[in-house]
Amino acid sequence: MLAGAALAARVLFVALEAPVPPVADERTWVDSARIVSDARVGFSPLRNSLIFHPPLYTYFLGAADALLGLEGARWLQAVLTVLLVPAVGRVAGFAFGPRAGTWAAGAAAFYPELVWFSGHFWVENVFMLALWWAFERAVTADRTGRLAPALVGGVLWGLSVLARETTLYFAPVAAAWLAWRPREARGWARAGAFLATALLTVAPWTWRNWVVFRAFVPVSTAAGQNLFQGNTHLPRDETYVLVDAVQGRVQQYRYARAMGLAAIRERQPAWILEKLRDQMPMFWEAESMALIHLRRGAYGPVPASRARLAAVVMLAPYLATLALFVVGVGKAPPTRLVALLLVFLAYYNLLHIVAHGFNRYRLPVMPVVFAFAAHGLLAGRVPWTRARAWGAAALGLVMAASVVPSLRRQAREDVYREAPPVSSRP
Repeated sequence: MLAGAALAARVLFVALEAPVPPVADERTWVDSARIVSDARVGFSPLRNSLIFHPPLYTYFLGAADALLGLEGARWLQAVLTVLLVPAVGRVAGFAFGPRAGTWAAGAAAFYPELVWFSGHFWVENVFMLALWWAFERAVTADRTGRLAPALVGGVLWGLSVLARETTLYFAPVAAAWLAWRPREARGWARAGAFLATALLTVAPWTWRNWVVFRAFVPVSTAAGQNLFQGNTHLPRDETYVLVDAVQGRVQQYRYARAMGLAAIRERQPAWILEKLRDQMPMFWEAESMALIHLRRGAYGPVPASRARLAAVVMLAPYLATLALFVVGVGKAPPTRLVALLLVFLAYYNLLHIVAHGFNRYRLPVMPVVFAFAAHGLLAGRVPWTRARAWGAAALGLVMAASVVPSLRRQAREDVYREAPPVSSRP
């Protein structure tokens, strides 16, 4: 039922959204997709120079565009994103019970940012599907003791890596979690199956990079640029100029990585404190890509009253979910699955603290927030111990410190203010 309602919400959004061309990084994905689908390339991985971004979304969008056109690809993507809903519901249900699973699935179904993303060309649409079904299969393998879900989960995890490389480095952690099951030895078999299939799924693209570029690049080279621009004091555009001046894509990656590491060394010993101060508010900011599109003029002139309504629609659910998340973490049971979800959230957050934070980057971990928020909503009978209360209070302060600066910034945006009346005097 929730999946059907989610489908209706996405179909309605795509049908009613004002026509808007690809904006910002959306253009990059569309251009890359059309390169790989060009007749001269014919989707051959050996006849294109794709390496800065992972390949999965480019090939998905290229195939959908070739078969259905760009508008058809938008509709196909909107339909496929509905599959995230049962994955989130099942993982949350495994962690906190069926009622929490239903609430978390409902959040995934109607969360405004996810509905908006479903009709726009961003890698998150495919990445989140692969990632959260990989989680679901891994947890199912752990609960049932069966090997087949672990194998499928590994393939899906590998596909998530081919969509966004950030999950590659968490695969051993997920495998270790599968292996660590007290009083049961077969956890190692499931862990091995999961990790092996994940790596084997990624391996063909790593081999392709070796053949085309004669270098060991597991998936892509974007990490070097992100590390550089996220740690240097140079302006973002200047980092691109410096990197582009280097000849060769792999050489550019190595140069950017070296510059990023050098910037980190130069900023010691206060580097991590500065990064926490700067990037946590960027990662958790009260912001939305839909509002950024609106402010960039992608929708044309918008009355201030409608802009304010859009801000409420996009940000109020986020702030309410974040508040419930804090309660849910404070009242969460100390289980293996709860630990896995929190470790993944911390890992993903830390990754973007080391590089750079942005509101779009938190979208893949919002299902964790949904799960804990659902538990926080339903865990009224769980008593507050002193440790739980202090832990929730500390987390709440961190979240508040991360969100408040962006709320102040939003309040100052000109797009939300009525234009002063034009004087009729000469």
